[in-house]
Amino acid sequence: MNARAMYQNVQAGSTEALVAKHADLVKRVAFHLLGRLPSHVQAEDLIQAGMVGLLDAARLFDGDKGASFETYAGLRIRGAMLDEVRRNDWAPRSVYRRQREIAQTVAEIESETGREARDAEVCERMGITLDEYHAALTDSSSVHVGSLDHGGESENETFDIADPNSQQPDEALAEDHFQRDLADCIDELPERERLVMSLYYVEELNQKEIGAVLGVSESRVCQIHNKAIMRLKTAMNAWK
Repeated sequence: MNARAMYQNVQAGSTEALVAKHADLVKRVAFHLLGRLPSHVQAEDLIQAGMVGLLDAARLFDGDKGASFETYAGLRIRGAMLDEVRRNDWAPRSVYRRQREIAQTVAEIESETGREARDAEVCERMGITLDEYHAALTDSSSVHVGSLDHGGESENETFDIADPNSQQPDEALAEDHFQRDLADCIDELPERERLVMSLYYVEELNQKEIGAVLGVSESRVCQIHNKAIMRLKTAMNAWK
């Protein structure tokens, strides 16, 4: 066996070892995402996509770049799962239009009053019922994937942050600025929306658990979460 063949065998063995060792990571990421996705998304589909992401991570990982393999693989796995969800995105353009209308109306009311917009005020200004408003927020929860990386009707409307293991200096600087701007926007959210975001993304509670903490229904938590996401998307619009 020549040196090249020996090297390829070693590389293949290392890849298989990494995949076998971190297979449980795929399931953890899948079930963590599942609670934030539309009900038609199946865990098996996420896991299958995640395994592809894990395999890519094992092939491409460079330990000299500083990040641990688990961190790097987690990004690849999650990205592969979200790509799979986007490929099957069912949302019509009307959902995105209504989402933007709500965000704009909320921003206008809050600019005029200097306080958080009330649901009834938003409905009155938009000329819709409270049920229609809540239905729009529910539709919004079915098109968001629990992150800020998808911006709307066009697949190009994204907040893309480069992989930390492949960043150029200007990309790393851009990511740093993005994260700081996002953190500032989160700090400026109304108190209840900020708390829901923290419990959801930092403490990793599900919406039912958050409802128990706040003393509100699970559906109300969903509405608060999606108002926060729409508010952040509007605030971060310059990063599209």
